[in-house]
Amino acid sequence: MAFSSAIVLTDLNDYIAPSQACIKPVEIQKADKDAQGPTEIKVDKEGAYYEISQDDGQEKKLEKASITLNDCLACSGCVTSAESVLISMQSLEEFTKVLEQNKHQRIIISISPQSRASLAAKYQLTPIQVQYRLVHFFKNILGVHHVFDIAFTQDLSLVETAREFVDRFREYMANGGEAVEKAIYEQQQQEESEGGRPARARGARGQSRKTGESNSMPMLASSCPGWVCYAEKTHGDVLPHISTAKSPQQMMGSLVKNYFAQKLGQAPSQIYHVSVMPCYDKKLEASRPDFEVDGIRDVDCVLTTSEIDQMLQSHHFLEMPEAPIDDMFNKVGIDPQTGQQTLLGVPGSSSGGSLEYVLAAAARELFGLPTIEGRVTVKAGKNADVCEYSLMSDDGRPVLRFASAYGFRNIQNLVRKIKQGKCTYHYVEVMACPGGCANGGGQIVPVDVNPKEWLSQVESIYRSVRGVWPEENETIKEIYNEWIGTDDIKRKTILHTQYHAVTQSFQNPLATKW
Repeated sequence: MAFSSAIVLTDLNDYIAPSQACIKPVEIQKADKDAQGPTEIKVDKEGAYYEISQDDGQEKKLEKASITLNDCLACSGCVTSAESVLISMQSLEEFTKVLEQNKHQRIIISISPQSRASLAAKYQLTPIQVQYRLVHFFKNILGVHHVFDIAFTQDLSLVETAREFVDRFREYMANGGEAVEKAIYEQQQQEESEGGRPARARGARGQSRKTGESNSMPMLASSCPGWVCYAEKTHGDVLPHISTAKSPQQMMGSLVKNYFAQKLGQAPSQIYHVSVMPCYDKKLEASRPDFEVDGIRDVDCVLTTSEIDQMLQSHHFLEMPEAPIDDMFNKVGIDPQTGQQTLLGVPGSSSGGSLEYVLAAAARELFGLPTIEGRVTVKAGKNADVCEYSLMSDDGRPVLRFASAYGFRNIQNLVRKIKQGKCTYHYVEVMACPGGCANGGGQIVPVDVNPKEWLSQVESIYRSVRGVWPEENETIKEIYNEWIGTDDIKRKTILHTQYHAVTQSFQNPLATKW
């Protein structure tokens, strides 16, 4: 495997452990002019740091550095170790404080399907049994007012992502894309005829895709904050490729703080919104200035699956009674076999199903195909976290090429191909975590279970929920009609976001020339 860097570090993998210290520099107070002589640092039994003068032995306790969330977002020193930074407003302690002191705010919890699957695997329950117990726990024990399901706003996010892709693809084809696609197909045919080897995504001779334009291919998924943060810090020229559709978490935030607040006749500031997610980086996503209006965040606090499990362990979760699910912002149906209420999800991967839905929607809108069944060829990549999907025309030509790329090793390969104009995909579902969202860093860590077996179990539970396309969600249609209407500018303002290339504000010590 070739690397473009001058130095290659061995023994690297995607499972980055939290750093012992954040590398973000803090303000250093200048010493008094009279203070001279060498000093040393000691740590006491309680972990406090002291500076000791070697001249007179005088000790001075050092203050703990405080790193804000914005510092963390602006820092170029890490990508996935955000959990190592103390995030004071995104913690169980802060959530508990709000519960204890709250007198006027309406508290709302939104639960992700991936978190629910992780809890179901640990407690050996079905997803809906977990949901019923969580509703009881949050409402009847903690005093929360509403419990919603992120699966509901997955539909909203999928609809907007698919609409954006269709618009981008049409613009791409109208601006030279047809010639590029023809050249790519001819090159692939030639490569397959030479030596019988399969064609690789190597671009087309004389026809290369431009990078950094809003209509350029491929379009990249935007729901993973770890991936978005990485792109903003290190690959600013790739940002125009990323879908502007908000993630399901932030879609729910917009829904709760705007549409639902209007329904209740309350101001957004009167609602405290908490989301339960499988990923620590979702805390960073919720803190982005883009998701804040007049000091009011769409999502006030993000708690991971493992943090919620800490609370459940002290309340005997398995013994809890079940409570009914809220009518609004939950995706439920009736099981045709049992006649009982059941949860509904989306078809596709446990990372939200964007690849499958966008492919199906694009086939319908762009090529008039009511179904993609029997028309998609699937080719596994070099590892389990890469897979290619091609929508075939009647004459056997690939008219859409999609892919999934999970983990930073595969992301780096993808970004390199895009920058070189050699990426032939039209859409890529990108996730920072190997295995996708079910394997998020905030999920429950298995005890005495092989990690791969555990992930397989969580995946199986996630897929046990029947998936239905957003078109079958009547409430989503009502929201579009009542809240957004036909105002395209309003739709993009509420349901879409933007990205910002981050410029390093300090010199990397490792880059210093000696």
